[in-house]
Formats: sequence, structure tokens, C-alpha cells
Amino acid sequence: MESKNRMSRREVLRSGTAALAGGAFLLSQRTVAFGANEPGVKEPRSDAAVPPGEEGKDYTPVVVPNGSKLPWTVVGGVKVYHLIAEEVEHEFAPGLKATCWGYNGSVHGPLIEAVDGDRVRIFVTNRLPTATSVHWHGLLLPNGMDGVGGLNQRAIKPGETFKYEFTLRQSGTCMYHSHHDEMTQMGLGMTGLFVIHPRTPTEPRVDRDFALLLHEWRIDPGTSRPNPNEMTEFNVLTMNAKVFPGTAPLVVRTGERVRVRIGNLSAMDHHPIHLHGYQFLVTETDGGRLPESARWPETTVLVPVGSTRTLEFVADAPGDWAFHCHMTHHVMNQMGHGIPNMIGVKPGGIDRKVRPLLPQYMTMGQDGMGDMGDMGMEVPENSIPMVGGAGKHDSITMGGMFTVLKVRDGITSYADPGWYENPPGTLALPVTVGELERNGIRVKARKGE
Repeated sequence: MESKNRMSRREVLRSGTAALAGGAFLLSQRTVAFGANEPGVKEPRSDAAVPPGEEGKDYTPVVVPNGSKLPWTVVGGVKVYHLIAEEVEHEFAPGLKATCWGYNGSVHGPLIEAVDGDRVRIFVTNRLPTATSVHWHGLLLPNGMDGVGGLNQRAIKPGETFKYEFTLRQSGTCMYHSHHDEMTQMGLGMTGLFVIHPRTPTEPRVDRDFALLLHEWRIDPGTSRPNPNEMTEFNVLTMNAKVFPGTAPLVVRTGERVRVRIGNLSAMDHHPIHLHGYQFLVTETDGGRLPESARWPETTVLVPVGSTRTLEFVADAPGDWAFHCHMTHHVMNQMGHGIPNMIGVKPGGIDRKVRPLLPQYMTMGQDGMGDMGDMGMEVPENSIPMVGGAGKHDSITMGGMFTVLKVRDGITSYADPGWYENPPGTLALPVTVGELERNGIRVKARKGE
């Protein structure tokens, strides 16, 4: 008998058929969703707080792969947080580090987690060499707390601490980031996620609730800082400020209900995030929770710049499933940009002729870039190969925005369980010519064989 918390693949599809009707429902609910500033809504927005929500009791805590969460204390019924804007030495993957700007010693900043109705007080201390501010992206709050430097407040000067305080009147996946000299400060990493759980959930609680923040950087090989002035040629594309093979897997037990929150604070690019092996429902946008009738089934969700999307599914298929951006250049690392197209080029004796001058010279790319990570070739200081990370069967020829959803039967820990052992008869394997012929297939030999 299936659990009531279980959402089958058939249910995913059935839920999507009502999406069109759901759009009309959303429009009819507009005055409710947006509050007292809409025509016909008479009750003013209230700042009255309720007792702080408690982790584990009121919500399933969010998991931040490769990241952290901002601690809080309760003072007089108010949740108190402290953000510190500062320079951070950050490792994107083994072999690639850079001096960035972030919060509380990390890039990106720690995830802020709270509950609808909480009164929050966030102190922001500026340890940068320049002024800054913090904008609470997507939050409904008093104008003077919105954090746009010069518009809603004066900028926070180096050495100063400002206080932001407001009552949360919504639930969903929001973000925060500098809103002072955005191109520089966001480009150097001053971003983070802000998750608000519903006070009274109306749906089954998820078992695993992941949060990922997407970002893009320009870090030239051999340099030690991202270039925030870049506008088009980004060469380091990250999930929670890591590139593959530095990204942590998402570990889940078979049968668990899973939520993945994805925020995008990239400078320029939207990201189509694709999950292998599953169909999921898009259950939230940056506007909050979607009613069931408005959810739609996908295997890829487009996350626009400045937006969040949330997907949910039941992990009913064990295995190691790829989870990545489907922009092919977004699953490459530094050395995948600005190189000549060598596909099909016959190098002949060029390597032998050049090596007396450049002993390490090797013509690369004439057969594609998939084997570059296995060549053992030297790369410039503080850089990593364009693609390549250890897999169970071969090198995984990916980089950038790539990680793995690891679903396992009966696990008691969410530590990385290692590689999946495929049951007999479920793994693609090479075949012999005889087996091909028995199946009515004749294959011509390649030239030279």
C-alpha cells in the first residue's frame, strides 16, 4: 500500500493537466497574494509577530550542499541573525581558488532560514574596504528595510553595522544580495538564499529539502580574483559556489519525498536545470507556492536571472542521476572558453616539429574535449581542466553546473554512499559482433581496421 506522502510519476503527469485552469485561479487570487495595496483588500498588512518557528517541529530543515546556514538566537521573541560582509578566500574545486567577497567567511553567504510570522532582526557588519548594503530579494517588507543603497537607506560604510528588522509575511524561496555597486559586489560573490517555511503547512512535509544557488564568474587561469567587469564570457559556472568535480551530491533514501529549491543570481544567464531519471512538479516560483492546479510536470526547469524555482518528486528510482544545467557551455570549466575549433584537424607531424621549442606541446581538441581531463596534462597555475571528474566507470566529462542525485535503498546516513551498484541486467555493456549478427545488425569496420 502506497504512503499518503508518495507522489507517483503518474500523479506528476495528472497534476500538470490542470495547469491552464490553475493560471486563471492564480489571477483570481491576486488580491489575496499581494496584500492590502491591491484594490478590494481592506485589512492592512500586520507586523504582529508570532512565537518563532522551531526547526524539526515546524519544518524540515533545509540542506545546503557545500554550504551553510546562518545561526540565530531568540531575543525577546525576535529571531536575531548577524551577517558579516567580508573578503573570503574561496575554493571552487580542488586546484581553483580565488579571493572573493562574501558573508561570514563563505561564498555564497549562509542560507537564512525562518518561518512565516517570525519577527527577524538582522545585523549587517561591513568589513569590506568599501560601502555596501543588503537587499532582501523577493521579501515583502517595509520600504526602509528593502536595502537599496541611496534609495531606501544610506550605504553601510566600512566598519559600520546596520540593523534590518521586519516580520515575515510570506513563505517560499527568496534571496539576498548586495544592492550597492551590484556589478562589483554581486560579481565577487555577495549573494545568499533566504528560505521561509509556511507557519501552517497544508501539504505533506518533505523528507529532504535541498537549496542551490546558481552563479557565474570570470576567473582567468593564473589569476587570483574574479573579474566583476565581465559581461558575457563567464568561464566558471557554479552551484552553491562550486564547480564539478567540487560539487557535493544530493543524497536521498529511496521513497523519500524530495524538494529542490534553485535560485539564480547569475549576472546574465538563465539556466535550464535538468534532472535525469525523474519527472518532477514545479511547485513554487519566486512568487511563492503554486496551488496544485497550477503546477506543471517537467524534467528541465528554466530558472531566470533573479528568480527562484522549486521542484518536488518522490525518489522512487535508485541510482546515480545527473543533475545539471543543460547549456552545454555551462558544464565546462575555465579552459572551455576562447579556444580555437580543432575538431577534425589532422595534426600530422606538428607535435614532433614544435616540441624542440616547446617540449610540453600537444595538439588538443581535434577529437573533442572529452579526454582532456584524463591526459594528465599540466594546466596553468590556479586553474582546472575544462571537463572531467572521477566516475565509477570512466571519467565524467562534465564541469561547471553539474552534480549527482544519489538515491539509495535503506540508507541510514546521508553521507556520500559512493557509486551505485547496478543490479544485473540493468547496465549498458559492450557487445560482440556475434551478438549484433544474432540481432540482425551488421556493422561495417572503420577504415584502417
